[in-house]
Amino acid sequence: MHQQHRYLDLATWPRREAFDYFRAFDKPYFNVGVRVDAAPLKAAVKALGSGSFALAYHFIALRLANEIEPFRYRLHQGRVRILDEIGGGATVLRDDDSFGFAYLPHTQDWAQFAATGSAAIAAARQRQAGFEPRVGFDELIHFTTLPWLHFSSFSHARNWGREDSIPKISFGRADVEKTADGSRLWLPVSVEVHHALMDGLHVGRYVQRLEAAMADPWPWLTPSAGDPD
Repeated sequence: MHQQHRYLDLATWPRREAFDYFRAFDKPYFNVGVRVDAAPLKAAVKALGSGSFALAYHFIALRLANEIEPFRYRLHQGRVRILDEIGGGATVLRDDDSFGFAYLPHTQDWAQFAATGSAAIAAARQRQAGFEPRVGFDELIHFTTLPWLHFSSFSHARNWGREDSIPKISFGRADVEKTADGSRLWLPVSVEVHHALMDGLHVGRYVQRLEAAMADPWPWLTPSAGDPD
């Protein structure tokens, strides 16, 4: 996607002092690890009979990242660029234990996302697809999934030599917990962001909206159910 360059007015930004402070850090990123109950989402995907559970939580996570503006901020030559829209880049495991990348365009339509995402993942699984990370391409959220681990914390590899400010969102193994009123499907989620561009407040808003979407996924997956907002 080609986007015009649009920048935040740093002179009037209430976070200007925090921006200047954290931008100079050697490690300016912070991370939170949470778990969300994804049982309603998995049940909804099964009832619809299209797409996968994994694609569904990527779909919601990407939509929320587009809706919360600081997740669309990127460092660019000492300024803060505001992206109009961002897609997702997800790691895909191959049969030979190597991995590739699938790129997931942002859309409001679950059926379209499921079809496009399934095709992108299938293509990335092919060895001939090559190892093709989009280095320097900022119009993304970086996604990764560790289905073997029910983690409580997570840390990413980072390139200190450039303005790497892309948020990174990770998912782990979903575990079932039986309760007196049914069961929960706890999905680990890690959100890592650049502290010059946002604070715990913004990550908190993201996580709260993710929890709400997981609890009531139908408005997100079916247009006829109404606007999830």
